[in-house]
Amino acid sequence: MNVSSGGTIYAPGFGSTWPRIGEVGLGPIFCFWVSCTETGREGAEVQGVVKSSVNKVTELVNPTVEALGLQLWGVEHTPQGKYSVLRIFIERDAGVTIQDCEQVSRQVSAILDVEDPIAGEYTLEVSSPGTDRLLFTVEQFQQYCGEQVDIRMRSPIEGRRKFKGILQDVVSGVVRIEVDGSYFRLPHKEIEKANIVY
Repeated sequence: MNVSSGGTIYAPGFGSTWPRIGEVGLGPIFCFWVSCTETGREGAEVQGVVKSSVNKVTELVNPTVEALGLQLWGVEHTPQGKYSVLRIFIERDAGVTIQDCEQVSRQVSAILDVEDPIAGEYTLEVSSPGTDRLLFTVEQFQQYCGEQVDIRMRSPIEGRRKFKGILQDVVSGVVRIEVDGSYFRLPHKEIEKANIVY
């Protein structure tokens, strides 16, 4: 395994001549939704595969991340045609270092090589959540009540999918947001992307 001067870890591929690349860094990564143009049944199938892969990776890597004294903030899997990007966000109260990202990338790569939870080739990126951090869990939404957030839904709510406003509260899995004086109730499980806005 080699680390380039730009902070990128290159790990060997699995059953292929193509390498899997693990990038490490401290900057935020903003993409959260599935980067595809499929609609209807095909789009729903892609979303289902992505959700399944995220759940599997989260279950596999969380114990390792916690053993390193870090918090697993979230996992994102973004298909990009034949290949895809797997992003793992880690957090620590004292801040995340390049060394933290490198260590997580090495250990996670070893786990994924064995368990193989994602079909095909993919790029592995390990990063801190950053300032405009993505929000994944209900607890994370609750933590940032009162902040401005940008939310994108999987399906329209009251005729719209995008909501940018002040996060009010989260009750029984429902996120309440105020947008220009109007209030909307958004089921957490139907949120496709959400991040803090600064």
